[in-house]
Amino acid sequence: MHGLVEQHVYTPHNNKSTGRADRADPITTQIVRNALNSAANQMKRVLIRTSFSPTIYENLDFAVAIYDRQIRMLAQGPTLPAFMGTMSFCVEGAVEAVGGETALEPGDMIIYNLPFGTGSHAQDLAIVMPVFRDGELVGYTASKGHLTDIGAKNPYCTDTIDLFQEGVIFPGVKLYRRGQLVEEIFRIILANSRAPSAVKGDILAEVACCRAGADELLRVIDRFGMQTFNDCTERMYEHGEAVVRDFIKRIPDGRHKGTGHLDNNGIDDEEIHFDVELVVEGDEITFDLSGVPDALRGPLNNPFPSTVSCCRIVLAMLAGNEAPNEGHFRPLKVITRPGSMFHPIPPQPTFMYGWGLMQLMEALFQAFAAAMPGQVPSGSAADLCGVMFWRFDDATREIQVAAAPQPIGLGAFPNADGPTMLVLSLAQSTLPSAELQETKSNFVQFDKWEFASDSGGPGKYRGGLGWNLHYRLLNDASMLTVIERTKVPSWGQEGGLPGKANQVVLHYPDGRVTPTTKVTGLDLPKGMRVEVLCGGGGGYGKPSERDPEAVLLDLKYGLVTEEKAREHYPHAFA
Repeated sequence: MHGLVEQHVYTPHNNKSTGRADRADPITTQIVRNALNSAANQMKRVLIRTSFSPTIYENLDFAVAIYDRQIRMLAQGPTLPAFMGTMSFCVEGAVEAVGGETALEPGDMIIYNLPFGTGSHAQDLAIVMPVFRDGELVGYTASKGHLTDIGAKNPYCTDTIDLFQEGVIFPGVKLYRRGQLVEEIFRIILANSRAPSAVKGDILAEVACCRAGADELLRVIDRFGMQTFNDCTERMYEHGEAVVRDFIKRIPDGRHKGTGHLDNNGIDDEEIHFDVELVVEGDEITFDLSGVPDALRGPLNNPFPSTVSCCRIVLAMLAGNEAPNEGHFRPLKVITRPGSMFHPIPPQPTFMYGWGLMQLMEALFQAFAAAMPGQVPSGSAADLCGVMFWRFDDATREIQVAAAPQPIGLGAFPNADGPTMLVLSLAQSTLPSAELQETKSNFVQFDKWEFASDSGGPGKYRGGLGWNLHYRLLNDASMLTVIERTKVPSWGQEGGLPGKANQVVLHYPDGRVTPTTKVTGLDLPKGMRVEVLCGGGGGYGKPSERDPEAVLLDLKYGLVTEEKAREHYPHAFA
């Protein structure tokens, strides 16, 4: 029996502005649409160019977006997919927290990092800026970026048991009031960080990006006028809705199940499995997550905004590559159960929410694969194989951090091999070079940095390869690993086989070799070697049907070894 039985049904807001889509001509609408996308991209560029941390300017661990007055998404900069679908919740929660629209003034900026409102852990700090034109509120710009440290019990945590261990919470307070920095709030933020210099720089970069977005939004409105702008945005929303409804109508009606897996909850070692259902009726689609387990004791619970975001991401990825706006999400309905792992309630822990989100994505893709045979790729290794090292710098008395999400292999397509070195929930992210990481974090060195041979699932079309890297510590340091899906590998289709699962192995200077999974604050000595083995994607189709020339090319380039090639593809050597 579930602890709570109440269901929560989410449907997107359909608040109307004063615009009328029938008055907007398609040419002007497309110009407005592209101008807004350009404005969001300008926000992205400002944040990249002014931020202090490689997590933001290299990994792109942030999101930026522009909203109208009704908090409907006008445009977003292509960055972290896992963040993008949460930004409307950030804006709504931040504005409500300070007293609603009537409490807003020109020049205000709100900071907000309450996980149950942002959909992220406390380190992902959102900034929301209301945009005024001639004294009237016309919209919002918003950003959310991952900060190096915000005062959790460790710089990163796999074992928190409540919200209060996960960092300082700012549940919607004004960082700027009428354009003036509220110094007391800023000092509180910095006083509670182990890395105040980086945090200060990254927050001010978010401020700059929101201001740039506001200037660009006003420029677009001034160019076309408020009424034409509203008419065109209404037509944009209607077009986005029509695109997605057309996609859904091509899916046969019915209920389809997908299954997700987690190694454990971060506290004990019991495996977690859950089922989700995809319900298609005509041109509407429902993601039913009401049957998942109760909220976990450890921090792999996924806040509700990120649960909705995950459903939005999967639908957008399959429906097409058009830059989405609010209209694209109108046909979507999400059913959850408050108090469950995909709708936790305060003070349930959420620090590792992203790992639950990745498993939900995999389960939803599996459900779509059942609904649309031959149109959806096989499963990925479903992790970002995170390993993080930190130490206090003797000169600055601030922490140095060495960390980057690592790429995995994605599943094979029905007509092509799977992509190598990518993470679905981080699809726009980049992997910082070894040279940059060694320079920024001068206590680590990479001994190995290469594709993982034999990691892709065999099939007519091979799964994407994973990635092998070996860290060596040049000083004593503490370590965190958030490795997932070490027990259940990627899934194949139509006879395709799974890829290799993920793994982390510790090599101690005294010769001991120990595999590990999730661990927080493990002290490691100088000379330690940490081996990260990122898994591969599942194959598609029977291995016996693979083109022999493709097998021999894989062998030539070292993507498979001769032993495994002969085992899975003997016909290529006949």
